Amino acid sequence: MKIAMVSEHASPLAALGEPDAGGQNVYVKRLSETLAARGHEITVHTRRDSPHLPERAPLADGATVAHVTAGPARPIPKDELLGHMKEFSQQLARAWHEDPPDVVHAHFWMSGMAALPATHGTGIPLVQTFHALGSVKRREQGAGDSSPDERVRVESHLGRAASDIVATCSDEETELVRMGVPRSQVTVVPCGVDAHRFRPGVTDTPGRVPPLRARHRLLAVGRLVPRKGFDQAVRAMAVLPSAELLIVGGPPAARLDDDAEARRLRELAKEYGVEDRVRLLGGLPHEELPALLQSADLVLCTAWYEPFGIVPVEAMACGVPVVATRVGGYLDTVQDQQTGIHLPSHGPFALGTTVRRLLAQPGLRRELGAAGRARVLERYTWDRVADGVEEVYVKAVARAGTGTPRLQPLGPPPGIRPVSRPVTGAA
Repeated sequence: MKIAMVSEHASPLAALGEPDAGGQNVYVKRLSETLAARGHEITVHTRRDSPHLPERAPLADGATVAHVTAGPARPIPKDELLGHMKEFSQQLARAWHEDPPDVVHAHFWMSGMAALPATHGTGIPLVQTFHALGSVKRREQGAGDSSPDERVRVESHLGRAASDIVATCSDEETELVRMGVPRSQVTVVPCGVDAHRFRPGVTDTPGRVPPLRARHRLLAVGRLVPRKGFDQAVRAMAVLPSAELLIVGGPPAARLDDDAEARRLRELAKEYGVEDRVRLLGGLPHEELPALLQSADLVLCTAWYEPFGIVPVEAMACGVPVVATRVGGYLDTVQDQQTGIHLPSHGPFALGTTVRRLLAQPGLRRELGAAGRARVLERYTWDRVADGVEEVYVKAVARAGTGTPRLQPLGPPPGIRPVSRPVTGAA
């Protein structure tokens, strides 16, 4: 099957840890590589953010990244990319006119906004994965939501216009139905983890992270943005005198002084008198993460909201128990009292109390960790994820071949019109 992935801001080649580089990048990369290993022809279309990038670049197992010229060839925050989506869509239409795929899989709302008009009238089915929903972000962040005003309206349109929706967790499915998307149009397929790389027994902790004078290590991993709730973990350290906290994410360590969230967390640690037991490591190469996870007694996932959240799955794959807020994807991945603990409320008191109880029970931690590893092998390997997504593609292509779409086509999303073919210009 010839499959076109569209990931306008999240390149599978990007370095992780920066503000707009995280779980979606990993998802697109690993899904593409896994499907390519099965014999599918995979092309990932992502926006060119450097003039030095080649037209096409290889991924593993024969998958390919195509760099699409849309706007200036430099990094642009994803919330500022909307004005370049028309050009992105035109370039997709040109590429697919010359070499049409069997199915298109768009990742994130702006990717779908560009892909829908490029497939309009072609008979090519469009599968959409949002990775995060604007309605949830707006509800949780309020005035702090920097998304374009059009986001919620476009997502609602895409949800009804796409052939199929792949949601990454049941909480997202519920939200989509609330938006007016028929439940029959949504298939829940989670994100995955490399269970060979992330496994128990990886103990070669990077030399740059020697232990502090503390008996227990707590680890928090993710982009350095307020919604990840790292401040709650810092505050909780005030009642955890036997523990150290490592926070991984954001720019490299040498640039942390320039990061507003890093500065805020460091100031908070000083305010609570725990600066000697809290360390921000900055962004680390992904290959160093398994050993670092293995070195932890507990992994803390304290986000205000989380569309899926790959970190608890990576921790569980390593056999490390997770303490997680009761939000979003964590509700699916972390089984309360079985593979980890769901916090009864969001705040440092609940977190500190829960962590202190678990640190006092090494036997319970071992049981939770072993159950987490078993759950990952059952549900969250990339082969399992590819099985589910592949099934959606097969149904979408079969439906397109019979001329019986799931819903009446709604046309392009607001703000982008169908493009005429062929479109000239660089791809």
